[in-house]
Parts: sequence; C-alpha cells; structure tokens
Amino acid sequence: MTAMVFPPSSSVSLSKFLCYYLIFLVVIADDGSVLRAPITSVTKQIYFPEFSRSLPSINHGVKLLGSAKIASEKGIIQIPDPSKTEDMRHQAGRAIYAYPIRVFDPHTRTPASFQTTFSFRLSNHTLPSFYDENPEEAYGGSGLTFIVAPDEFTVGRPGPWLGMLNDACSNDYQKFVAVEFDTRQNTEFGDPNDNHIGINLGSIVSRATINASDLGITFKDGSIHQASISYDGRRKWMDIWIGSSKQNFVQKSAFSGELDISPFLREYMFVGFSASTGNKTQIHNVLSWNFTSTSPAFLRLPAAETCESKLLINNFPSEEEKPSTTFVVFVSVSALSLAALICLYFNGKRRKSATVLHDLKPRPRPPNRPRRFTATEIWSATRGFNEHEVLTSDSSGLLCRGTFPNGCQVAVKRFTRQFLSSVNLDRRRFVKRVRLLCRFKHKNLLPVRGWCYDNREFMVVYEYLFNGCLDKWLFGVGVLPWTRRFKVIKTVAIGLSYMHSHQLFHNNVRVSSVFLDVSFKAALGDFGLGDLVGVDLARTQCRDVFDFGVFVLEVVSGRRRFESNMGSGSSSCRRSESIDLLDFSWQMHERGQTMEVVDRRMGSGIDPDQVVRAIQIGLICTLNERNGRPSMEKVVRYMDMDTPLPELSASRPKLLIH
Repeated sequence: MTAMVFPPSSSVSLSKFLCYYLIFLVVIADDGSVLRAPITSVTKQIYFPEFSRSLPSINHGVKLLGSAKIASEKGIIQIPDPSKTEDMRHQAGRAIYAYPIRVFDPHTRTPASFQTTFSFRLSNHTLPSFYDENPEEAYGGSGLTFIVAPDEFTVGRPGPWLGMLNDACSNDYQKFVAVEFDTRQNTEFGDPNDNHIGINLGSIVSRATINASDLGITFKDGSIHQASISYDGRRKWMDIWIGSSKQNFVQKSAFSGELDISPFLREYMFVGFSASTGNKTQIHNVLSWNFTSTSPAFLRLPAAETCESKLLINNFPSEEEKPSTTFVVFVSVSALSLAALICLYFNGKRRKSATVLHDLKPRPRPPNRPRRFTATEIWSATRGFNEHEVLTSDSSGLLCRGTFPNGCQVAVKRFTRQFLSSVNLDRRRFVKRVRLLCRFKHKNLLPVRGWCYDNREFMVVYEYLFNGCLDKWLFGVGVLPWTRRFKVIKTVAIGLSYMHSHQLFHNNVRVSSVFLDVSFKAALGDFGLGDLVGVDLARTQCRDVFDFGVFVLEVVSGRRRFESNMGSGSSSCRRSESIDLLDFSWQMHERGQTMEVVDRRMGSGIDPDQVVRAIQIGLICTLNERNGRPSMEKVVRYMDMDTPLPELSASRPKLLIH
C-alpha cells in the first residue's frame, strides 16, 4: 500500500480533502496492482424536427453566430439572415448546438461514433438593385457545411471559406471536421466543379470530394435535400448518403471509406452548420436535424494537479511487508474519518476569522459589466502579449487579442510607458477616462469590458470583433467592396457624432481603431487617452473631425496617409517616392480628377456618386477650423446623398493639421 502524507490540517480545505479522498479510495489487489475502473460511454442525442422560437428546446439548444437566423414562421434556420441586410454578399454565419459534445477520448485516442441526418434547401434571394445590369452574376453562393467546431463563438470568413475558418486562425484553432455541400467552384482550393460534396479536416482544401452530379443531385435546383453522415470511431470509417425531394428522398451512397479524424478533434467540441456567401447570393436553409454520438470513456481518478497540491508518496514496501487488503481498507477509513473531522474544525475557524478581514479582490460584477482585471489575468489571456495575438500597434502601444479561460475573447490595448509619460496620465486620470467611456453604450462604439492598472501597466479591455481591425482589410488581406467601405464610413461618423453630442471625444480616430464583426459591420474603438485636466473639449472634438476626414480618404483610396508610393493612384503620382494622401487628394480635386483617389482594386463595383461625395466630405473635414470645418452632426447629415454639401473651394487650405 502507498503511504500518503497530508499537509497540515489547518491548510486543507474541504474541496482538497474530498479530492484526497477520491485518490485514496483506490482498490489495491493482493498482488499490489491497481484495479482499473470499468469502461463506460458518453452518449448525446439531439433532435430538432423543426426550428421555431416557440419551442423551448430551440431557444436553449441552438446558438446563432454571425449572419444566422431562426425563421420561426417557416420553422427553419437561415444563413444568412435576409431580414437584416439588403446586400446579401460577403455574409457568414453559424447555427450550432449550444452545448459542447464529447467527441474524442484523449486517453485511448478514440474518436466518438456519431450519426447525423439533416434536411436542407439552398434558395436564391431577391436580387438587390446593384445586380440589375448583370443578373446572371447574382445567383448562387458558397454552400452549406456540417461542422464539428472547436468553440461556440468563432465564425470564419465569408466567400469560399464557407464560414469554417479564416486566415487569422492559429494552428490551435484549425481543429475541425466538416462535410461541405459546395455550390461554387474554387479552383484555388481544388474544387472539381460547382456541385460537389467535400470532406474537410482542419483545412479549407477538402481531403476528399464527390461529384454530386454523378448521383443525380443538383444542390442549386431549389429542391429539399436530405443528408446522412455516419462515423464509426473504432473502425475510423465514414459513410455519407444524400437524397433529394425530386427523387423521393431515396438516399444514395456518396462516400464510404476509412478516415481518421482524431488529429482534428478535441475532447469536447460543438456541432452544427456554417454557411457563407461571396460575390453571389444564396440563402442556406436547414429544415430539420438529428444527431447522436457515443464516446468511450473511463471512470478516471482526478489528477494530482486537480487537487492543487502534490502528494508525497513513499516507496512500496517489500513483498513480505505488504499488509492485507482488509487491513488497508480499515486503516484508510480510520485515517480519512479523522482527517475529515480535523478539516471541518479548522474550516469552521477560518470562516469565523474571515469575517473580520477585508477582501482585497475586486467585488464580483455581472458578466457584461466592465470590471478591473489583474495583470496576471491579461498576461495569461494574451499569452504574454504573444506576437501572434497582436492585432495592430501604434505609437501609443499594442492592441492584442486575448482569450480568457471561459472562452471569452477580448481585445486588449496595452499602453507604452513612454506614451503615458508624454500625455501626463496617472492612475487616477486613467481610471476616470475609462469609467467615463464605460458609461456610454452605442451600437457603433466598441464596448469597453474593463481595464487594468497593475504593476505599472495601463490597459483597456474591449469586446473582440472577429474580423479584427479595419486596416488589415484595407491594406492587407482581401479587398473590401465599396458597399462595405461606405457603410463603415457612415458607421464611424454616427459613432463619433454620438460621442460629441455627449461631451466626449475620441482622440484616436484612425483605420486601426475601427473593428469589424463576422458580418463586416463596423464599430469604433481603441479610444485615445490624454490629460483630462484643462482639456479644450471643442478643440479636441474638432481634431476628431480632421482625423475622420483623413480616415475617409484612407478608406476610399485603400492606402495609408503616408506611404512610399501611391499604389492605386495615377501613373504620374506613382513616380513620386513619397506623397501625403491628403495633399494628393487636394491635388486631384483641384485638377478635377477626384476619381484618381479611388482604390482601383475595387474594380467597377463602385457607385461613382457615393465615392465622389465621400472624398468631398473627407476634404471638407480637413479644412482649417476657421474655413468651415463641420461638426460631426453635420457630417452625418452630409452622408445622406440628398443633403447638399457646402461649396468646396478649388484651393486647398494653406495650413493643414498634421
């Protein structure tokens, strides 16, 4: 028998005692071997014959992410939600079961066995006006995916990514298994055609593809399709069947073969559906769904770290010294009974004495209320501000993504000490500024979740939007269409106007301060700090207007204010090694060549009237204060195409604030 040394009784909490108790109650056979617990199984069943908000199981069991909706009147799930946007392009969403399911046993490395059947229909959406000229380009989408996902809050990129993943994901987040019913051919991903089934293991490139046309199935014909997916975890074998209402739902085998999905699974994951649209529109409807899984499991004992302490274990006695099993049990029960009495006694004393001590930890707050975080919490969430978590940076500090143990993601702004010194900001003024920002809520402003002033660190914690900062989408990956850019400009204008109307200022308006959610809706965040003592509110708000003007020009042109070359500008300007975007925009305005400012990567899918108006608003906002720089309230009105703009002088102002 093993001998166990307990820590002093006064330091043993009741939870620790129970943990020791479970570890100690190991049945030891006469030969000294430990008898293993029996094998059991974990089974989960999901059944949704329809989707309606009137059913409690739907309200509690289905979680919607991104552009996903439950259409109760039809009893279906729709991705994307056609009621919340006029432009159905570049949307992504997920509908998943709200609770994690055990899909993998880490000790035996065995995946769960599961079987799922669901019916779906892919339907076209009413054509928006911008497709009037080329209606044949409108119909179609990227398809629907059944997915086993690592978390319940992530939505991938729209378009060919089918909402499964995006290029910002780390390797840790590429653990997923999916079966896609794809209606677009993306040759860069190896798609055989625009009507196929694909099996995806941790990658957007399918491990195996099946031509649905060979089965007499056409996903885009508007009929209802029924898919069945079965996986045998012990044999590592997958079967996929597909049927159509046009064929009386007679299911045909689409795939049957060996497939090891264990490298792409965690112990607990989420199951459901993801879908997206790109340049073409499509509504992905899920009509019904059932899912059953069975995972092997052992009745395991808690690990040593679970008890928050290491046990001191002596060597086993020699064979002739081994006591009998009966004696072991007797000693164990006696020792544990005595330990229980001692634990309860000292716990009672500690509870009495604790009433006179002050609690040094922050008082608990509701989950959505801003609170003070410790530096340790934030350091752990950001993995020590790992370079892979950095969203953007500027002269004031770093903005990093963080993930707390409960899975909640945040964006953390960590200010440099040089910046804090330059703005003469101390702890009292910092907290005053942050708490003031926490009081105001607006859909176009990024919510502040908390702050940290600990160990000479000053940090602000914001809600995290999955598509990150706008600058990544303007100057990095992909090309934002004009419709998105115009909506971003309007969103920021409204958010700034709201702040100014409540006697606030932003003091850091730039493209890196604008964040995009999974549907590319924008929110203004990363609020600037500064010395609040003796601040000239009117002048600071006026500076916000100027910065907004530069922001508009950067969004329209797709380039930063200061760059080594123009990129999207005229050929004559490309010859210049470096040029100020603001100066360049005024030059083009003076020459009557305003369209030269526009990002050419957007192609012909722009509204010239909107583009010219946006550039003019940007120039008006950069006028000298005495020359008619407008308030943000007026700027919001100018965003209305029917509101006349003030006359813009052909000559740029002589003095510009840099």
